Amino acid sequence: MNLRLRLTAMNFLQYYVWGSWLITIGAYWFQTKHWSGAQFGAIFSTMGIASLFMPSIAGVIADKYINAEKLYGIFHICGAAILCAVPMIQSPGLMFWVMLINMMFYMPTISLAIAVAYNALKSDGKDVVRDYPPIRVWGTVGFIAALWTVSLLRLETSSGQFYVAAAAALALGLYAFTLPPCPPRFQRRENQSWLDTFGLTSFKLFRDARMAVFFLFAMLLGASLQLTNAYGDTFLHDFAQMDEYKNLVAVKYPAIIMSISQISETLFILAIPFFLRRFGIKTVMLISMLAWTLRFGLFAYGDPGSGLWMIVLSCIVYGMAFDFFNISGSLFVEGQSDPSIRASAQGLFMLMTNGIGAVLGSSISGLVIEAFFTRPDQSKDWHGIWMTFATYSLIVAVLFMVLFRHKHDRAAIESAAIAH
Repeated sequence: MNLRLRLTAMNFLQYYVWGSWLITIGAYWFQTKHWSGAQFGAIFSTMGIASLFMPSIAGVIADKYINAEKLYGIFHICGAAILCAVPMIQSPGLMFWVMLINMMFYMPTISLAIAVAYNALKSDGKDVVRDYPPIRVWGTVGFIAALWTVSLLRLETSSGQFYVAAAAALALGLYAFTLPPCPPRFQRRENQSWLDTFGLTSFKLFRDARMAVFFLFAMLLGASLQLTNAYGDTFLHDFAQMDEYKNLVAVKYPAIIMSISQISETLFILAIPFFLRRFGIKTVMLISMLAWTLRFGLFAYGDPGSGLWMIVLSCIVYGMAFDFFNISGSLFVEGQSDPSIRASAQGLFMLMTNGIGAVLGSSISGLVIEAFFTRPDQSKDWHGIWMTFATYSLIVAVLFMVLFRHKHDRAAIESAAIAH
Protein backbone atom coordinates (compact mmCIF):
# COMPACT_ATOMS: atom_id res chain seq x y z
CA MET A 1 0.00 0.00 0.00
CA ASN A 2 1.19 3.54 -0.76
CA LEU A 3 3.05 5.06 2.22
CA ARG A 4 1.07 8.28 2.20
CA LEU A 5 -2.19 6.35 2.16
CA ARG A 6 -1.03 4.22 5.11
CA LEU A 7 -0.09 7.29 7.15
CA THR A 8 -3.31 9.02 6.11
CA ALA A 9 -5.33 6.11 7.52
CA MET A 10 -3.34 6.30 10.76
CA ASN A 11 -4.00 10.03 11.18
CA PHE A 12 -7.68 9.69 10.26
CA LEU A 13 -8.28 7.04 12.93
CA GLN A 14 -6.06 8.81 15.48
CA TYR A 15 -8.41 11.78 15.67
CA TYR A 16 -11.56 9.82 14.91
CA VAL A 17 -11.07 8.12 18.29
CA TRP A 18 -10.90 11.49 20.07
CA GLY A 19 -13.67 13.17 18.09
CA SER A 20 -16.11 10.36 18.89
CA TRP A 21 -16.54 11.59 22.47
CA LEU A 22 -14.62 14.80 23.18
CA ILE A 23 -17.36 17.24 22.11
CA THR A 24 -20.38 15.12 23.05
CA ILE A 25 -19.33 13.81 26.46
CA GLY A 26 -20.89 16.93 28.00
CA ALA A 27 -24.34 16.01 26.72
CA TYR A 28 -23.89 12.47 28.08
CA TRP A 29 -22.69 13.84 31.43
CA PHE A 30 -25.48 16.35 32.00
CA GLN A 31 -28.49 14.97 30.13
CA THR A 32 -28.04 11.24 30.72
CA LYS A 33 -26.11 11.02 33.99
CA HIS A 34 -27.29 14.34 35.47
CA TRP A 35 -23.95 14.90 37.19
CA SER A 36 -22.70 18.32 38.31
CA GLY A 37 -20.84 20.90 36.26
CA ALA A 38 -18.05 21.24 38.82
CA GLN A 39 -17.26 17.55 38.54
CA PHE A 40 -17.42 17.73 34.75
CA GLY A 41 -14.62 20.29 34.68
CA ALA A 42 -12.30 17.69 36.20
CA ILE A 43 -12.86 15.40 33.20
CA PHE A 44 -11.18 17.88 30.87
CA SER A 45 -8.28 18.28 33.26
CA THR A 46 -7.39 14.60 32.68
CA MET A 47 -5.94 15.52 29.29
CA GLY A 48 -3.54 18.02 30.83
CA ILE A 49 -2.64 15.78 33.75
CA ALA A 50 -1.86 12.81 31.49
CA SER A 51 0.19 15.06 29.20
CA LEU A 52 2.41 16.11 32.09
CA PHE A 53 4.21 12.79 32.11
CA MET A 54 2.90 10.17 29.68
CA PRO A 55 4.21 11.59 26.35
CA SER A 56 7.70 11.91 27.85
CA ILE A 57 7.60 8.39 29.31
CA ALA A 58 6.31 6.95 26.03
CA GLY A 59 9.01 8.83 24.12
CA VAL A 60 11.73 7.36 26.32
CA ILE A 61 10.36 3.83 25.88
CA ALA A 62 10.15 4.26 22.09
CA ASP A 63 13.64 5.73 21.86
CA LYS A 64 15.30 3.05 24.00
CA TYR A 65 13.31 -0.19 24.20
CA ILE A 66 10.50 -0.84 21.72
CA ASN A 67 9.50 0.18 18.21
CA ALA A 68 7.37 3.33 18.30
CA GLU A 69 4.66 1.87 16.04
CA LYS A 70 4.30 -1.17 18.33
CA LEU A 71 4.03 0.95 21.47
CA TYR A 72 1.53 3.11 19.59
CA GLY A 73 -0.59 0.06 18.83
CA ILE A 74 -0.43 -1.28 22.39
CA PHE A 75 -1.59 2.06 23.81
CA HIS A 76 -4.59 2.23 21.47
CA ILE A 77 -5.65 -1.34 22.23
CA CYS A 78 -5.47 -0.60 25.97
CA GLY A 79 -7.40 2.62 25.41
CA ALA A 80 -10.11 0.70 23.56
CA ALA A 81 -10.58 -1.57 26.58
CA ILE A 82 -10.92 1.43 28.91
CA LEU A 83 -13.42 3.16 26.62
CA CYS A 84 -15.58 0.03 26.65
CA ALA A 85 -15.67 0.27 30.44
CA VAL A 86 -16.82 3.91 30.53
CA PRO A 87 -20.57 3.17 30.05
CA MET A 88 -20.48 0.94 33.14
CA ILE A 89 -19.40 3.79 35.43
CA GLN A 90 -22.11 5.02 37.79
CA SER A 91 -20.10 7.51 39.86
CA PRO A 92 -18.64 10.85 38.67
CA GLY A 93 -15.67 10.36 40.98
CA LEU A 94 -14.86 6.99 39.46
CA MET A 95 -15.46 8.46 36.01
CA PHE A 96 -12.59 10.89 36.60
CA TRP A 97 -10.12 8.09 37.29
CA VAL A 98 -11.29 5.97 34.37
CA MET A 99 -11.00 8.90 31.96
CA LEU A 100 -7.59 9.74 33.39
CA ILE A 101 -6.40 6.21 32.62
CA ASN A 102 -7.91 6.53 29.15
CA MET A 103 -6.03 9.80 28.59
CA MET A 104 -2.82 8.21 29.89
CA PHE A 105 -3.07 5.78 26.99
CA TYR A 106 -4.35 8.27 24.39
CA MET A 107 -2.31 11.46 24.87
CA PRO A 108 1.12 9.88 24.21
CA THR A 109 -0.18 8.42 20.96
CA ILE A 110 -0.36 11.93 19.49
CA SER A 111 3.40 12.42 19.70
CA LEU A 112 4.08 8.76 18.84
CA ALA A 113 2.01 9.15 15.66
CA ILE A 114 4.16 12.14 14.70
CA ALA A 115 7.38 10.22 15.39
CA VAL A 116 6.19 7.22 13.33
CA ALA A 117 5.10 9.43 10.43
CA TYR A 118 8.28 11.51 10.34
CA ASN A 119 10.48 8.41 10.50
CA ALA A 120 8.55 6.67 7.71
CA LEU A 121 8.64 9.72 5.45
CA LYS A 122 12.36 10.31 5.98
CA SER A 123 13.17 6.63 5.45
CA ASP A 124 11.29 6.82 2.16
CA GLY A 125 13.28 9.90 1.10
CA LYS A 126 10.35 12.27 1.51
CA ASP A 127 10.42 15.91 2.66
CA VAL A 128 8.50 16.11 5.95
CA VAL A 129 7.86 19.86 5.66
CA ARG A 130 6.21 19.37 2.28
CA ASP A 131 4.69 15.90 2.65
CA TYR A 132 3.50 15.67 6.26
CA PRO A 133 0.85 18.47 6.41
CA PRO A 134 -1.31 16.99 3.59
CA ILE A 135 -1.25 13.70 5.53
CA ARG A 136 -1.99 15.32 8.90
CA VAL A 137 -5.00 17.16 7.49
CA TRP A 138 -6.82 13.82 7.42
CA GLY A 139 -6.61 13.72 11.20
CA THR A 140 -8.88 16.76 11.31
CA VAL A 141 -11.13 15.13 8.70
CA GLY A 142 -11.31 12.10 11.00
CA PHE A 143 -12.32 14.29 13.94
CA ILE A 144 -15.11 15.88 11.89
CA ALA A 145 -16.21 12.46 10.57
CA ALA A 146 -16.47 11.16 14.14
CA LEU A 147 -18.69 14.10 15.12
CA TRP A 148 -20.95 13.40 12.17
CA THR A 149 -21.05 9.66 12.94
CA VAL A 150 -22.10 10.20 16.55
CA SER A 151 -24.63 12.83 15.52
CA LEU A 152 -26.24 10.84 12.68
CA LEU A 153 -26.46 7.76 14.90
CA ARG A 154 -28.09 9.96 17.58
CA LEU A 155 -25.48 8.99 20.18
CA GLU A 156 -24.77 12.50 21.54
CA THR A 157 -26.38 11.71 24.88
CA SER A 158 -25.77 7.97 24.75
CA SER A 159 -22.99 5.76 26.02
CA GLY A 160 -22.82 4.45 22.47
CA GLN A 161 -20.33 7.22 21.63
CA PHE A 162 -17.72 5.46 23.75
CA TYR A 163 -18.26 2.18 21.91
CA VAL A 164 -17.73 4.01 18.60
CA ALA A 165 -14.47 5.43 19.98
CA ALA A 166 -13.43 2.01 21.32
CA ALA A 167 -14.05 0.31 17.98
CA ALA A 168 -11.92 2.89 16.18
CA ALA A 169 -9.17 2.62 18.82
CA LEU A 170 -9.08 -1.17 18.53
CA ALA A 171 -8.93 -0.98 14.73
CA LEU A 172 -6.11 1.55 14.89
CA GLY A 173 -4.25 -0.46 17.54
CA LEU A 174 -4.24 -3.55 15.34
CA TYR A 175 -3.44 -1.55 12.21
CA ALA A 176 -0.45 0.07 13.95
CA PHE A 177 1.45 -3.22 13.88
CA THR A 178 1.45 -3.07 10.07
CA LEU A 179 2.98 0.43 9.92
CA PRO A 180 6.60 0.99 8.77
CA PRO A 181 9.08 0.05 11.54
CA CYS A 182 10.27 2.87 13.77
CA PRO A 183 12.95 1.14 15.88
CA PRO A 184 14.79 2.60 18.89
CA ARG A 185 17.94 4.48 17.95
CA PHE A 186 19.31 5.25 21.39
CA GLN A 187 22.74 3.73 21.93
CA ARG A 188 24.22 3.34 25.38
CA ARG A 189 27.57 5.11 25.71
CA GLU A 190 30.34 4.91 28.28
CA ASN A 191 30.40 7.68 30.84
CA GLN A 192 26.90 8.70 29.86
CA SER A 193 25.17 11.43 31.85
CA TRP A 194 22.38 10.87 34.35
CA LEU A 195 19.99 12.32 31.77
CA ASP A 196 20.95 9.47 29.42
CA THR A 197 20.67 6.89 32.18
CA PHE A 198 17.11 7.87 33.14
CA GLY A 199 15.94 8.45 29.58
CA LEU A 200 15.63 12.21 29.92
CA THR A 201 18.01 13.03 27.09
CA SER A 202 15.47 15.23 25.30
CA PHE A 203 15.67 17.70 28.21
CA LYS A 204 19.15 18.54 26.95
CA LEU A 205 17.34 20.66 24.39
CA PHE A 206 16.81 23.19 27.18
CA ARG A 207 20.57 23.81 27.22
CA ASP A 208 20.11 25.59 23.91
CA ALA A 209 18.78 29.05 24.85
CA ARG A 210 16.80 29.28 21.64
CA MET A 211 15.07 25.94 22.25
CA ALA A 212 14.42 26.84 25.89
CA VAL A 213 12.67 30.03 24.78
CA PHE A 214 10.75 28.08 22.11
CA PHE A 215 9.46 25.55 24.64
CA LEU A 216 8.51 28.33 27.08
CA PHE A 217 6.34 29.99 24.46
CA ALA A 218 4.96 26.62 23.38
CA MET A 219 3.71 26.28 26.94
CA LEU A 220 2.12 29.76 26.84
CA LEU A 221 0.40 28.95 23.55
CA GLY A 222 -0.78 25.65 25.01
CA ALA A 223 -2.62 27.74 27.60
CA SER A 224 -4.36 29.69 24.81
CA LEU A 225 -5.56 26.45 23.23
CA GLN A 226 -7.02 25.32 26.54
CA LEU A 227 -8.88 28.63 26.91
CA THR A 228 -10.73 28.24 23.62
CA ASN A 229 -11.48 24.55 24.21
CA ALA A 230 -12.86 25.16 27.68
CA TYR A 231 -15.01 28.24 27.10
CA GLY A 232 -15.94 28.54 23.41
CA ASP A 233 -18.99 26.26 23.44
CA THR A 234 -20.13 27.53 26.87
CA PHE A 235 -19.94 31.11 25.58
CA LEU A 236 -22.47 30.37 22.82
CA HIS A 237 -24.73 28.36 25.13
CA ASP A 238 -25.05 31.35 27.47
CA PHE A 239 -26.83 33.38 24.77
CA ALA A 240 -29.82 31.04 25.23
CA GLN A 241 -30.62 33.02 28.38
CA MET A 242 -31.33 36.14 26.28
CA ASP A 243 -34.70 36.35 24.53
CA GLU A 244 -33.33 38.07 21.43
CA TYR A 245 -30.85 35.26 20.79
CA LYS A 246 -32.28 32.04 22.23
CA ASN A 247 -34.01 30.88 19.02
CA LEU A 248 -31.13 31.62 16.65
CA VAL A 249 -29.28 28.80 14.87
CA ALA A 250 -25.92 29.56 16.50
CA VAL A 251 -27.47 29.18 19.95
CA LYS A 252 -29.52 26.09 19.15
CA TYR A 253 -26.61 24.32 17.44
CA PRO A 254 -23.39 25.80 18.89
CA ALA A 255 -21.42 22.64 18.11
CA ILE A 256 -22.08 23.15 14.39
CA ILE A 257 -20.77 26.71 14.57
CA MET A 258 -17.70 25.62 16.54
CA SER A 259 -17.03 22.83 14.02
CA ILE A 260 -16.12 25.54 11.51
CA SER A 261 -12.86 25.68 13.48
CA GLN A 262 -12.01 22.09 12.51
CA ILE A 263 -12.98 22.68 8.88
CA SER A 264 -10.68 25.72 8.87
CA GLU A 265 -7.86 23.54 10.19
CA THR A 266 -7.99 21.37 7.09
CA LEU A 267 -7.26 24.40 4.91
CA PHE A 268 -4.52 26.00 6.97
CA ILE A 269 -2.65 22.71 7.44
CA LEU A 270 -2.11 22.63 3.69
CA ALA A 271 -0.65 26.16 3.80
CA ILE A 272 2.03 25.27 6.36
CA PRO A 273 4.73 24.09 3.90
CA PHE A 274 4.57 27.38 1.99
CA PHE A 275 4.63 29.59 5.07
CA LEU A 276 7.30 27.57 6.87
CA ARG A 277 9.66 27.58 3.90
CA ARG A 278 8.97 31.14 2.86
CA PHE A 279 8.99 32.86 6.26
CA GLY A 280 10.49 30.44 8.82
CA ILE A 281 9.39 29.18 12.22
CA LYS A 282 9.60 32.53 14.04
CA THR A 283 7.25 34.31 11.66
CA VAL A 284 4.87 31.35 11.48
CA MET A 285 4.67 31.12 15.29
CA LEU A 286 4.19 34.89 15.52
CA ILE A 287 1.33 34.67 13.02
CA SER A 288 -0.21 31.98 15.24
CA MET A 289 0.00 34.21 18.32
CA LEU A 290 -1.57 37.16 16.52
CA ALA A 291 -4.27 34.79 15.23
CA TRP A 292 -5.07 33.81 18.83
CA THR A 293 -5.40 37.51 19.65
CA LEU A 294 -7.83 37.96 16.77
CA ARG A 295 -9.68 34.77 17.71
CA PHE A 296 -10.43 36.03 21.21
CA GLY A 297 -11.04 39.63 20.14
CA LEU A 298 -13.70 38.60 17.61
CA PHE A 299 -15.43 36.52 20.29
CA ALA A 300 -15.42 39.59 22.57
CA TYR A 301 -17.44 41.66 20.10
CA GLY A 302 -19.43 38.91 18.36
CA ASP A 303 -22.92 37.61 19.05
CA PRO A 304 -25.29 35.07 17.43
CA GLY A 305 -27.30 37.87 15.78
CA SER A 306 -25.84 40.73 13.79
CA GLY A 307 -22.40 39.84 15.13
CA LEU A 308 -22.52 36.22 13.95
CA TRP A 309 -20.00 37.02 11.20
CA MET A 310 -17.45 37.81 13.92
CA ILE A 311 -17.97 34.45 15.59
CA VAL A 312 -17.73 32.63 12.26
CA LEU A 313 -14.57 34.58 11.35
CA SER A 314 -13.15 33.74 14.79
CA CYS A 315 -13.68 30.04 14.04
CA ILE A 316 -11.96 30.43 10.66
CA VAL A 317 -9.00 32.21 12.29
CA TYR A 318 -8.74 29.33 14.78
CA GLY A 319 -7.44 27.08 11.99
CA MET A 320 -4.42 29.34 11.53
CA ALA A 321 -3.93 29.85 15.28
CA PHE A 322 -3.89 26.11 16.00
CA ASP A 323 -2.09 24.69 12.96
CA PHE A 324 0.66 27.29 12.69
CA PHE A 325 1.55 26.62 16.32
CA ASN A 326 0.91 22.93 16.82
CA ILE A 327 2.01 21.34 13.55
CA SER A 328 4.72 23.85 12.64
CA GLY A 329 6.08 23.51 16.18
CA SER A 330 6.37 19.73 15.87
CA LEU A 331 8.19 20.13 12.54
CA PHE A 332 10.62 22.60 14.13
CA VAL A 333 11.31 20.25 17.06
CA GLU A 334 11.93 17.39 14.60
CA GLY A 335 14.46 19.49 12.70
CA GLN A 336 16.32 20.53 15.86
CA SER A 337 16.48 17.08 17.51
CA ASP A 338 18.93 14.22 17.10
CA PRO A 339 17.27 11.13 15.54
CA SER A 340 18.10 9.13 18.68
CA ILE A 341 15.66 11.24 20.73
CA ARG A 342 13.01 11.93 18.08
CA ALA A 343 10.10 10.41 20.05
CA SER A 344 11.27 11.91 23.36
CA ALA A 345 11.56 15.35 21.77
CA GLN A 346 8.00 15.18 20.46
CA GLY A 347 6.92 13.98 23.91
CA LEU A 348 8.64 17.00 25.45
CA PHE A 349 6.77 19.30 23.05
CA MET A 350 3.52 17.62 24.11
CA LEU A 351 4.49 18.02 27.77
CA MET A 352 4.98 21.76 27.39
CA THR A 353 1.80 22.37 25.35
CA ASN A 354 -0.91 19.86 26.27
CA GLY A 355 0.58 19.20 29.72
CA ILE A 356 1.96 22.19 31.61
CA GLY A 357 0.38 24.75 29.28
CA ALA A 358 -3.05 23.14 29.43
CA VAL A 359 -3.04 22.70 33.20
CA LEU A 360 -1.89 26.27 33.83
CA GLY A 361 -4.30 27.65 31.25
CA SER A 362 -7.34 25.89 32.69
CA SER A 363 -6.53 26.46 36.36
CA ILE A 364 -5.41 30.11 36.19
CA SER A 365 -8.16 31.14 33.78
CA GLY A 366 -10.76 29.55 36.06
CA LEU A 367 -9.49 31.54 39.03
CA VAL A 368 -9.39 34.79 37.04
CA ILE A 369 -12.89 34.32 35.64
CA GLU A 370 -14.29 33.47 39.06
CA ALA A 371 -12.61 36.43 40.75
CA PHE A 372 -13.11 39.19 38.16
CA PHE A 373 -15.70 38.22 35.57
CA THR A 374 -18.42 36.28 37.43
CA ARG A 375 -21.40 38.33 38.59
CA PRO A 376 -23.33 37.65 41.84
CA ASP A 377 -25.98 35.77 39.85
CA GLN A 378 -23.17 33.54 38.42
CA SER A 379 -23.54 34.98 34.92
CA LYS A 380 -20.31 35.77 33.07
CA ASP A 381 -18.91 39.00 31.63
CA TRP A 382 -17.91 37.35 28.36
CA HIS A 383 -16.71 40.57 26.75
CA GLY A 384 -14.27 41.09 29.61
CA ILE A 385 -13.20 37.44 29.55
CA TRP A 386 -12.40 37.37 25.84
CA MET A 387 -10.67 40.76 25.89
CA THR A 388 -8.47 39.55 28.75
CA PHE A 389 -7.55 36.44 26.75
CA ALA A 390 -6.88 38.58 23.65
CA THR A 391 -4.61 40.89 25.66
CA TYR A 392 -2.75 37.88 27.05
CA SER A 393 -2.14 36.51 23.55
CA LEU A 394 -0.94 39.88 22.28
CA ILE A 395 1.54 40.23 25.16
CA VAL A 396 2.84 36.71 24.45
CA ALA A 397 3.29 37.65 20.77
CA VAL A 398 5.27 40.80 21.58
CA LEU A 399 7.52 38.96 24.04
CA PHE A 400 8.10 36.15 21.55
CA MET A 401 9.08 38.60 18.82
CA VAL A 402 11.69 40.15 21.14
CA LEU A 403 13.03 37.07 22.94
CA PHE A 404 13.04 34.28 20.32
CA ARG A 405 16.13 34.73 18.17
CA HIS A 406 16.09 32.58 15.07
CA LYS A 407 17.40 33.38 11.61
CA HIS A 408 15.45 31.72 8.87
CA ASP A 409 17.62 29.66 6.52
CA ARG A 410 15.43 28.25 3.77
CA ALA A 411 18.19 26.08 2.29
CA ALA A 412 18.99 24.54 5.70
CA ILE A 413 15.34 23.68 6.27
CA GLU A 414 15.07 21.98 2.90
CA SER A 415 18.18 19.88 3.53
CA ALA A 416 17.18 19.00 7.12
CA ALA A 417 13.72 17.95 5.99
CA ILE A 418 15.08 14.97 4.05
CA ALA A 419 17.95 14.11 6.41
CA HIS A 420 17.88 10.86 8.36
